[in-house]
Amino acid sequence: MSAHLKGVLVASATLAFAQGATAGEDAVKLKPGDNLEIVEQNCAACHSLDYIQMNAPFLDQKGWQAEVTKMVNAFKAPIAEADQQKIIAYLSTHYSKE
Repeated sequence: MSAHLKGVLVASATLAFAQGATAGEDAVKLKPGDNLEIVEQNCAACHSLDYIQMNAPFLDQKGWQAEVTKMVNAFKAPIAEADQQKIIAYLSTHYSKE
């Protein structure tokens, strides 16, 4: 298989995944608060926002820091450093375990 064809297949798969990941996001409503829009814009680009709600009972500030770092380093999420800190602040405030 040619390198060009592989690139086309990877791009197609990535687009299909991204479209599927954001399908139905209108049904997922996160808690209002500072930096909510930054969280929605950055997180929903790669996965459903219910990922946040599902992990909230298990994560605290350190856990959310690790999750955001994983998304950036392991999965290459293009999130600016300033936005990473805002995302962590929002998640720590509104979705941390008791």
